[in-house]
Amino acid sequence: MQLSIVILNYNVKYFLELCLKSVEQAVTSLDAEIIVVDNNSSDESCEMVKLKFPSVTLISNKDNVGFSKANNQGVKIAKAEFVCILNPDTVVAEDTFIKLLEFVKSKSDLGAIGCKLIDGSGAFLPESKRNIPVVKVALQKMFGNATKYYATHLNEDEVGKVDVLVGAFMFMKRDVYNQVKGFDEDYFMYGEDIDLSYKLLQAGFENYYFGDTTCIHYKGESTNKDKKYTKRFYSAMKLFYKKHFKTNLFLDTLVVIGIDIAHLLKGKMKQVKLQIEQYYYISDTENAKLEKVLDKKVYVQHHKENIKESSEIIFDANTLSYKEIIQNIENLHQQNKLSFKILPKNSSFIIGSDDSVNRGKVIQFNEN
Repeated sequence: MQLSIVILNYNVKYFLELCLKSVEQAVTSLDAEIIVVDNNSSDESCEMVKLKFPSVTLISNKDNVGFSKANNQGVKIAKAEFVCILNPDTVVAEDTFIKLLEFVKSKSDLGAIGCKLIDGSGAFLPESKRNIPVVKVALQKMFGNATKYYATHLNEDEVGKVDVLVGAFMFMKRDVYNQVKGFDEDYFMYGEDIDLSYKLLQAGFENYYFGDTTCIHYKGESTNKDKKYTKRFYSAMKLFYKKHFKTNLFLDTLVVIGIDIAHLLKGKMKQVKLQIEQYYYISDTENAKLEKVLDKKVYVQHHKENIKESSEIIFDANTLSYKEIIQNIENLHQQNKLSFKILPKNSSFIIGSDDSVNRGKVIQFNEN
């Protein structure tokens, strides 16, 4: 078997459905398996997977065991040569895994690979490629200077070596994952991707950023910026520092104080609110149910040309490939006052988000 895709889910049923539909399209020509590990969701995620994706292997945890342990569970039962750790709030292109499997043929020192990630508005997510957060860099980042935190030696469309990848998308050999003992389960959530990236480097492997394929990471679904998130994030940073960069009492105390101050100063980012005046449905067919639930005129178009400002564009995955949808969102990002949603194939909801901080929106319409 070529590829095992491990998706950890927690209470994002609709984003998971979109993710799985894009993944299914991306593995049609591959010998692959999809494994979903659910951390005791209360939103009927497991029921949805069983009903709509019977070929998916589902692990239903009775408790929320955290990111690291749950992904390790998935990799433990994986059968393929390669594994991809994938967030449930992502959308992959049809050729994403094909390109990566071709790329790895020339790499004998392969650690992990990450791809270009954009948020639901089409904006590039700089955490797709990062440097090792040594003490100075980490403290600068915590106080708002991220210049050396991100791997700026590569532009977002290039391919090359980087130090740290993001846990939303990490592709690697299963044997290598197991060699470095996977994600460190001391991390409940956040920081484990930095830790795994660093362990791979310490073991003599090289991590790569692959900017030749783009995926959507809605991010706000798995990184909700509330007080609990902030506490967990900075606790993870303390843990990473203590595990890998502990030096002496004075510096240790300075770093811990710096992290605590940054934690206190970190404010909740504001919600992006767009005033939508009209909707454009990019499809080959009309959708009367959609117009009814939106309670506003929906303009049906075959292409994305002549879109007015203050519009929401709805892409129909029944007539467009996920790669086309991702490319359109990325290309239209520069236009002001636009938002985007996707109608997944054979689904009765549209879904999307306007930024990478806050939760996205799901709009359901009647099946009848």
